[in-house]
Amino acid sequence: MNLAKLILPLLLWTFLLTSCGNSEPEITGELKKWHRVTIEFDGPETSEMAEENPFLNYRLDITFVNGDEKFVVPGFYAADGNAAETSAEAGNKWMVRFSPNKTGEWNYSVSFKTGDQIAVANDPSQGQSAGYMDGATGTFSIASSDKAGIDNRAKGRLEYVGEPYLQYAETKEYFIKIGVDAPENLLAYDGFDVSTNVLDFKKSWEPHAKDFPAEGEKYLWQGGKGKNLLGAIHYLATEDLNVFSFLTFNVDGDDRNVFPYLLKVPVSEYEAYSNDKKNKKAWDSMFHKTRFDISKMEQWERVFDYAETQGMFLHFKTHETETDHLMDQGVFGTEGKLYYRELIARFGHHLSLNWNLGEENNQPIPEVIKVANYVHDLDPYKHHLVIHTFPNQDDRYTELIGNQSPLTGASLQLTETDFHDVHGRVLKWRHKSDSTGKQWALAVDEPGSAKFALLPDDEDMEHDFARGNALWGTLMAGGYGLEWYFGYSSPNSDLTCQDFRSRDLFWDQNRHARHFFESYLPFWEMDPADELTSDSKSYCFANPGSVYVVYLPMGLETTLIDLGNSGDEFSIQWYNPREGGELVAGSVEKVQANTKVSIGFPPADKEKDWVAIIH
Repeated sequence: MNLAKLILPLLLWTFLLTSCGNSEPEITGELKKWHRVTIEFDGPETSEMAEENPFLNYRLDITFVNGDEKFVVPGFYAADGNAAETSAEAGNKWMVRFSPNKTGEWNYSVSFKTGDQIAVANDPSQGQSAGYMDGATGTFSIASSDKAGIDNRAKGRLEYVGEPYLQYAETKEYFIKIGVDAPENLLAYDGFDVSTNVLDFKKSWEPHAKDFPAEGEKYLWQGGKGKNLLGAIHYLATEDLNVFSFLTFNVDGDDRNVFPYLLKVPVSEYEAYSNDKKNKKAWDSMFHKTRFDISKMEQWERVFDYAETQGMFLHFKTHETETDHLMDQGVFGTEGKLYYRELIARFGHHLSLNWNLGEENNQPIPEVIKVANYVHDLDPYKHHLVIHTFPNQDDRYTELIGNQSPLTGASLQLTETDFHDVHGRVLKWRHKSDSTGKQWALAVDEPGSAKFALLPDDEDMEHDFARGNALWGTLMAGGYGLEWYFGYSSPNSDLTCQDFRSRDLFWDQNRHARHFFESYLPFWEMDPADELTSDSKSYCFANPGSVYVVYLPMGLETTLIDLGNSGDEFSIQWYNPREGGELVAGSVEKVQANTKVSIGFPPADKEKDWVAIIH
């Protein structure tokens, strides 16, 4: 055998594997702690619809190390690297996004593999080297953040720390979330590529055009698209709301306009099919189930990136009840795993978010646990991980609390028109999860009846039940926050909302509640303690011996509270949950801890609701 004939091809193949993408990666971003750092590589030239599926049959992972900190971060195929602007479907750019939690020098090492379905393999070593950047190493240096105010980068990553409240890693502040759960189809926006208008639910967000801020210009795409949606987010922030939620996949669901996938058919054909409400098999026939619309997801990223600057918590609702069984016919497999990998790779670097594994999820519990384990293991940052059930199926949480699953909280749904079921439901799961030794962080993310829920201001200017039973009911039961659902019987509903000002008057009352908890209470050290008051209508929240809060609902002018027998003196001040303001004096300003004592009367409007702080 001619040895040269054997060696030369091997040398050429080795050269191609190691050198064809041998250019230095481009590292972009501000290179500061908590900021997004993007590493972009030249890899194989391919496309969204290439025969060798770039989403499924390639796998990019980067390991980042700084001292004792280590993150293994999944990467993704990025077409030409600028798809939000170009709508590119092809190119040779591959990216990883990373949000470092430490200053100083970070070292990284690259794994880039290829093989059949390697992207979702349990063991990436099952694949073969894909050449290019595989095995590359490098370093970069991270400085301190220069951000301030509500910008999440000033506060650090929001983390579940084994307690009922999430905590910012940088400032060590604990988090109270208050914002909007509606519309669930927030991303059904006409500014995104391949936007569809099934059931006439596509959004322009035109009412918020006037809210777009000048500093948002750099987040726009394709000549100014995105202004109205960014304006809507800016409006929420100006109202001191700090969370919005959105579905990322609702094919065959209530809206059918939000999906990260490539269509197999023209938009018009998909719309014609899906506009028939009887048709609920679009997923099976009209989508490439393992191929993604890169430009659309890059435009989503522009929106999420801007939201980060506005202090927003991103509530990723990854499924709704009509879709949680579609991928892999409801048995967690290739389609589901790839979906979550793409979400985590492209958006997991954001600092303040949770992964919600399903709205009104009713999958078998073993399948839920499979999904939860997969997302937990893949997410390098271990973001808050929750699931949402039907209100009459919340006992499903019994099989998920404690060490039975990696879930760290629940996204609660309720049903009563006057919201009177909220406080008790939060208490139920606060006590049940606490008893396991693994305290869940609980949020009420869909209070009220589906038909009415939070009414617009022009139908309910006072919002007394929403304020008392849901808002204060949640917070006084030890829930870390809530999001408001908009009932379907009113304009600007859960599916039709395009104007958050429809509830403008009520946002002030939310601001007042958040201000009270953040300004006056060590709420993270307190627990629900309704048993300390002498009636069955008030709510009590306390760190016994230190500070107590009593919420008096409308019609209850006073109550007794058990402060123990220490003889210590406590001051009593009052807060107006309807109008906010400073703490004020009532009829009794001082009491001694001597079993049950009267808190006296509020300073005015005794028939209205009031909050007393005893400290």
